[in-house]
Amino acid sequence: MKVTVGVSGGIAAYKAAELVRALQQQALDVHVVMTAAAQQFVTPLTFASLTGHRVITGLWNADGETPNANSAIEHIAEAQDTKALIIAPATADILARLACGLAGDFLTTMALATPSPLLLAPAMNVQMWSHPATQANLATLRERGARIIAPESGYLACGMIGDGRLAPIEDIVRETMQVLHRRNDFADETVLVTAGGTREPLDPVRYLGNRSSGKMGYALAQAVQERGARVILISAPTHLQPPHGCEFVPVITAQEMRRAVLERLPGATLVIKAAAVSDFRPKTCAEQKIKRDTPLTLELEPTDDILGEVVRQRRPGTLVVGFAAETEQPLEHARGKLHRKGADAIVLNDVARPEIGFDSDRNAVTFLTGTTAIDLPEMPKRALADRILDETLALRRTRQIVAELENVPDHMLR
Repeated sequence: MKVTVGVSGGIAAYKAAELVRALQQQALDVHVVMTAAAQQFVTPLTFASLTGHRVITGLWNADGETPNANSAIEHIAEAQDTKALIIAPATADILARLACGLAGDFLTTMALATPSPLLLAPAMNVQMWSHPATQANLATLRERGARIIAPESGYLACGMIGDGRLAPIEDIVRETMQVLHRRNDFADETVLVTAGGTREPLDPVRYLGNRSSGKMGYALAQAVQERGARVILISAPTHLQPPHGCEFVPVITAQEMRRAVLERLPGATLVIKAAAVSDFRPKTCAEQKIKRDTPLTLELEPTDDILGEVVRQRRPGTLVVGFAAETEQPLEHARGKLHRKGADAIVLNDVARPEIGFDSDRNAVTFLTGTTAIDLPEMPKRALADRILDETLALRRTRQIVAELENVPDHMLR
């Protein structure tokens, strides 16, 4: 899906590069249009390198004199093809020109020509932001249907403190994804997602843990929420922000995760167990920090089998998708887990591949069911989340068809 980022001339223009990358991680094809003033802060080459597309910088050729043979229709084609126009940063000047309907450069011309949603993320000095003219322009643009992503308060480039700092990138991305009206195919679902890596304490300072970043689980929670589901995200410690609007349940140990999952299981129609839950924990936890010179023998005991319990205790019709991180004979071991646990599907993650998986924004997996093994190639984890959800829906439809056929009388099948 193609979207266009418009960059106008403010100091926050450098943050537009981060926005472009964040939108790409949502599996969007991002194009960039820059005003002349924006090019004084960031070069077009920066965005061309990030997007792989030519950056549109004006209605004219580089010499500023000879009209581009294609320029007369280029802004129309760009405007018609894009699914959303996001201007970030949107300066006081660009807001004024948009409110007046001016079309003196490519970006304002495109804004007039596009039938797609217009999102504006203002950034400017606090006095400029609060000025009646700016507020009047914002009101005009809202009335015309533009979505305003309000700036936050904080330390500004001019040295002042107050409103006017560009909204957080994740807020701009979230607003964009909502405007794009993603599929609503999980609208009637309550989806329970687990994420992160649990920690089993050795003493008040140390713990046994794993390398899970939680990125895949959080991507799944975000994706299924954007597709209409009510989401419960149960997460071991990570450095990630949970998707806005989901029910977030932080846990630390495997035991805490088990309790949180089983308490919320009765309302779930789909469970996605993406967390890396410790298989073992220390039999005892020292009350004080263990000193280096203390003789130490570490005795472990297995943690509870949360996935197995979920499968046994789920209500009829609830699908359960587990994850398997493997380093050797991945397909064989993942299939073994699928059959032992009784899950409907296992997402196999071959963590022996160093370029993807742990801490990476990219991954490649195999979606395993009792009869199929579907390879999902390397891609951003956010895009992969949608592919996993697509396969989960396909599995549910197959199960529904089989169930319906099993209830059809024999004479109707002849």
